[in-house]
Amino acid sequence: MINVTGLSKRYGTHLAVENVSFDIQKGEVIGFLGPNGAGKSTIMNILTGYLSMTQGSVKIDGFDIMEYPEEAKRRIGYLPEIPPLYIDMKVREYLNFIYDLKKVKFPKKPHIDEILKLVKIDNVQNRLIKNLSKGYRQRVGFAQALIGNPDVLILDEPTVGLDPKQIIEIRNLIARLGKNHTIILSSHILSEIQAVCKRVIIINRGQIVADDTAENLSNKLSSDRSLVARIVCTEKEMLEALQTVKGVNAVTSLGRKEDGSFDFLIEPVAGADIREAVFDRVVSRGRKLLSLSSNSASLEQVFLRLTEATDNDEARRMLGIEEAAAPAVDEATEAKEEEEA
Repeated sequence: MINVTGLSKRYGTHLAVENVSFDIQKGEVIGFLGPNGAGKSTIMNILTGYLSMTQGSVKIDGFDIMEYPEEAKRRIGYLPEIPPLYIDMKVREYLNFIYDLKKVKFPKKPHIDEILKLVKIDNVQNRLIKNLSKGYRQRVGFAQALIGNPDVLILDEPTVGLDPKQIIEIRNLIARLGKNHTIILSSHILSEIQAVCKRVIIINRGQIVADDTAENLSNKLSSDRSLVARIVCTEKEMLEALQTVKGVNAVTSLGRKEDGSFDFLIEPVAGADIREAVFDRVVSRGRKLLSLSSNSASLEQVFLRLTEATDNDEARRMLGIEEAAAPAVDEATEAKEEEEA
């Protein structure tokens, strides 16, 4: 659905995006992560056709964004960080305006009625946008992105500034939309990304440093597959019992956590899956296993380790990625773009 190849963008002497390539299949929900200034918004603005590129190509459903801009843009719905709302319009009036602006071919009233119900703003459709709460304004922003039923939704920080209840509502909306749309979601709220996205792309210093599922990235950055077990037991007895489990390399007590229970860090030998054996040993001793969790790196830890690396090559080495040398930005293309600017 989205094919990005060798994408670069230069602002004067600053190379904001360098040799970025990725593919997104139809129906995927992708988390787009990166620190401020990493190049995320630049890439999203190029995907929507708002910005030109210095080098590379972007195709939306097979249509090159530069050669067939109308066909490509017709397949995109974009919600920027600050929704493009005309606050002196009423909600339905504004959506009618967007419908006309996009030259949508669907029957107007049924199409807008459907979107109003989908994003749950049909109850405020006759109110002025300036009188709506921030959460409702954000929903109106979603509604304008959905006008024309685009195949691709690009959402830039859709929950920024919202309260916890509103964040959950917007997150649930994104999950529903993900059933019928390809979605690129940019957010600094990593729990939000982990909740709705099957795959994450991490941008740093204008380049992709990771493109995988959160689980795979976590496994690659975790030195082992260690477990943390919380068990109602006698500390010394359980230390001895766990150390003799087949596949266990070492056991460390993390101390008392609740009345009568202790946490144990259990490290397996390389490649061993010890979860079932640990469970069986605890039960065989007549003890209660309150929890058993992976000690692998969280998405937040993955993000921090990759973006705080000395350089992008070091970040890729952490993931075992051999990166080919990036092609130089074409000087003729760059000179032409600066001349046009």
